[in-house]
Amino acid sequence: MKDGRAYEEFVGRLHEALLRAEDITAQKNIQVERNKKLIDNCGVAREFDLYWEYELAGVTYKTVIECKDYKSTVSVEKIDALIGKVRDFPDIRALFATKRGYQSGAIQKARQNRIDLLIVREQNESDWTSLDGTPLIRTVCINMHIRAAARIKNFAPSIDGDWVKQNTNIDVSKALNMTGRTDEIVIEDAARGQKYSLHEMASRLSPKGDLDHGEFEELAEFEEAYLLYNGLRLKMRAFRLVYEIGKPHDQPIEIDLSKELVGVIEYLQRGAKTSIFKNGVIKTDDGEKR
Repeated sequence: MKDGRAYEEFVGRLHEALLRAEDITAQKNIQVERNKKLIDNCGVAREFDLYWEYELAGVTYKTVIECKDYKSTVSVEKIDALIGKVRDFPDIRALFATKRGYQSGAIQKARQNRIDLLIVREQNESDWTSLDGTPLIRTVCINMHIRAAARIKNFAPSIDGDWVKQNTNIDVSKALNMTGRTDEIVIEDAARGQKYSLHEMASRLSPKGDLDHGEFEELAEFEEAYLLYNGLRLKMRAFRLVYEIGKPHDQPIEIDLSKELVGVIEYLQRGAKTSIFKNGVIKTDDGEKR
C-alpha cells in the first residue's frame, strides 16, 4: 500500500467539488474533514479518513469514507473492518474508496451491509469513449479571426456657417482646432435621435469593397445634426472621415480538455460515473451540471 495521505486528499477534493455543485449542500458550506475521530455508542473513539455532515429539515446527515490506495483489488476483510467501525454509528452513511476495484466477496459483503463502493481515480482512456464506443471530444481547436478596430486618421466636419453666425460669436473665418481624443468629439444626429462619439463610431467602421484592410473614406450628410466638442455645440451639415483598418490575423487556440479533468468517481453498485473538472463542471453519465 502506498502512503495514503495523498489519496485521501485527492478523494476529499473531488467530494468537496461535488458538494459545491449540489444546490442543497452548496448553501451549507460543508467542510470535508480528514482523519476525523468520532465516539461511537459504546464510547470508543474511531478514526475515519474523510468525514462531513450537514443538517437539512432538522435532520443531520453524516458521511464517512475510508480511502485505500492499494495496488490490488480490495478484499472482503477490508470491508469487514469498515463494517466493524461503523456498527455502533447507526446514523452514519459509510463509503469505501479505492483505485483498483474490489474482489467479488467484498462487493457482496458491502451490498449486504449498505456500504457504498467507489472507485476514485485519475482519468484513463475509457473516460474519452462513450458507452457505444464513440470517441468523445478531448481537444477543441478554435481558429480566431482577429481584426483590429478602425483607427481614425482624419475627421473633417462641414459646419453650417450661417447657423454659427446667428447663434454664436465664433469667428467662422478661422479653422476649428479639434485635437482632442476621439471620445471627446461627439456627433448628435437630432433627426435620427442618435448620439455617439468618434470613438464609438470607429468601433463600428468596417472595410469597404473587396478589401479586408487598408485606408478607407466615409462621407455622411445630415438633415439636422450637431458637433459637440470642448463645450461647443455647432450645427453640422456633413463630415468626411478617413480611417485605417489593419490587416487581420488568425490566432489558433487549442484547448486540451484532458488537462482540465481532475478526477473520476465510479459508483460501483449503481454502475454510474462522474467526472470532475477544474472549472467546477461536474459531468455525469446522464448530463452535465455545475
